[in-house]
Parts: sequence; C-alpha cells; structure tokens
Amino acid sequence: MASPLTVHEHHHFEKATEALKQEHRIIEKVLGAVEKLTKSPGEIPVELWGKAIDFIRNFADKCHHLKEEGLLFPALEEHGIPREGGPIGMMLFEHEEGRGYVKAMVTALSHAKQDPQAARTELFQNARAYLRLLREHIAKEDQVLFEMVDSALTPEEHKKLLKEFDEHEERELGAGIHEKYLAIAKELEGRLG
Repeated sequence: MASPLTVHEHHHFEKATEALKQEHRIIEKVLGAVEKLTKSPGEIPVELWGKAIDFIRNFADKCHHLKEEGLLFPALEEHGIPREGGPIGMMLFEHEEGRGYVKAMVTALSHAKQDPQAARTELFQNARAYLRLLREHIAKEDQVLFEMVDSALTPEEHKKLLKEFDEHEERELGAGIHEKYLAIAKELEGRLG
C-alpha cells in the first residue's frame, strides 16, 4: 500500500467524490487546530495562525473549493442539476462566505503586533464563524451533494474528473502540493493536539 497521499493519490480512488471526501478529512484536522488556537490565552501565536491560514487559503480554497467550482459543479450541471436555487448555488454561496471570513482573518493577523487586543477579537470572531460555516458545509457536501454526484455521474466521468483534479492542482499550485499541505496539517495537529 502506497503511503497515503502520494503525488497522484487520486488514482487510488474510483470516484471523484472519494478524493474530495479525503480532502475534507484533512481540512477537518486543520479546523480542529484552528479551534484550539481560538481557545489559547495569551499572545497570538502568529506563526501557527499564519500556517493555518496558508493551509486554508491554498489547500481548502484554491485546491479543494476550486476543483468543485471549476470541475465538479459543471459536471453536475451537464446532468441537468441547476446552478441556481439548488445545492450547487448554496455551496458556491458558502465558498464565497468562507473567503470573506478568511480575508478578515488575514487582516486581523497583520495587526497582531501593533494592536494585539483588537486583532485577537477580530481574528477569533472570524475564525469561529469560519469553523462553524465550514464544518456544516463539509457535512452538506458529504451527505447531500456528493450523493447526488455519485448517482448522476458514470464511472468514466468520475475517472475523467479525478484526472482533471490532478491537472488542476499542478496548474494552480504546482507539484507536491498535497504533500506540503498534508505536512502542515500534521504539524498543526501535532503542535496543538
């Protein structure tokens, strides 16, 4: 058995949704670490927050959410599942909402040195809102959206999507990105576990 998440780890999967679910599990590790950060008293550990936000922006958003938006959702639309008014529209809306919280977290963190009290309040509020949003969002995708995908898509379409996921990742973020962010997830979990 290859170590989990080798370069083309998606090829272990039969379905695109399995690859996305595995990414959800990695994202949840980091959400758990962020939750611990929002409970830590004292000075803001800027380095750890920085790593968590880097993970969220690049792995959770550019890598994961953009695969859904650019590849998965259009595949569903081809099967007549509308973008507006259904689960796809809701997922897109929540991705945008999440991006808003993350931007606010970035801004707050940049003020950590000069105004620690205000930065802390702003950072923690947005982080908690993001945690709540993303945990519910992941549950909806795992339980509702991915069920729709699995019943709509053929095995061939799943295979094609998995290949496109790999290509997307290399194009957006370069090779070895999964390994890099998996290592960050493990480090955050280890240091905050």
